[in-house]
Amino acid sequence: MAACTTYFDSASGWSARVAEHNAALLAQQPMRRRGARTPEVCFAKSFDNSRLVKAADPVRVRQMRIFSAAVALLFSLVMIYGLQHFSAIEGSYRVESEKQTLDQLREENRQLRLTEAEMAQPGRIDGLAHQMGLAAPQPGQVVHATISPESSAPVLAQVTPPAPPAQ
Repeated sequence: MAACTTYFDSASGWSARVAEHNAALLAQQPMRRRGARTPEVCFAKSFDNSRLVKAADPVRVRQMRIFSAAVALLFSLVMIYGLQHFSAIEGSYRVESEKQTLDQLREENRQLRLTEAEMAQPGRIDGLAHQMGLAAPQPGQVVHATISPESSAPVLAQVTPPAPPAQ
């Protein structure tokens, strides 16, 4: 009889071989490590750098000055732009607030004009006068003020006694 292997049989054999290989590599790892056999020793050294002096580099100093000036200029331009931008926004808010105030005042003025027109109706005034017991004026009782255009002096108001009723 011939040996018949299936796909699953060969796969299990393959995984067994891989597991054996991994186990062998794991067993060899401690032998291959160098740090495990030699101790690590550190020696402290003290350095005295107090006598060292940094050499001046005029090219680097000039480059740093140019770079610093460019950054300062860029920063100032950004700040000026931001200031203008935010002041424009604040101005638009102020204008909008003034528009709302103007609209409120116009509406209040309209309401006051309506109230004035309602209060100044002659029929309403006549009705209130009759409720208070007032009578209509007699002829000659109403005196109209006349100001002559030639005289610019102030006019003093005068009261004339009413004429006696005719019998």
